[in-house]
Amino acid sequence: MKVILLKDVKNQGKKDDVIEVSDGYAINFLIKKGLAVKYTEKSKELLEKEMLIKEKEEAKELKEAKEYKKILEKDSFVIKMKSGVEGKLFGTVSTKQIANLIKEKLELNIDKKQIKIISPIDTLGTHKVIINLHKEVEANIKIDVKEE
Repeated sequence: MKVILLKDVKNQGKKDDVIEVSDGYAINFLIKKGLAVKYTEKSKELLEKEMLIKEKEEAKELKEAKEYKKILEKDSFVIKMKSGVEGKLFGTVSTKQIANLIKEKLELNIDKKQIKIISPIDTLGTHKVIINLHKEVEANIKIDVKEE
């Protein structure tokens, strides 16, 4: 029996995949648990419409991410922290601090999980940070750490 998966199913496929399984498995497990629907002309049409909508949303997200990348890369960010001997900071700059700085300065909501610090920011000076805006778009920003 052909079915369309509504959710990811381990060892079977991902959401929106069309797979061929035994009738018993499809009826007694996949359909009963709400993990799949029977493949029919109507369900095929609905799947195609859903995929079209998903593609449009994906294109919009990609365009948005590219715009954010331009905005982020043309700007520089300054964090002021206390430091000790030879410019060594008391602590390190966290991804949360960077996310808050971006939110304050540019009013962009960047999640701290999207920020990747290449090496710990524990000295004064300029440091590079990568922000994953989309699976295809990364922004490289400069964080300038100055004495408070």
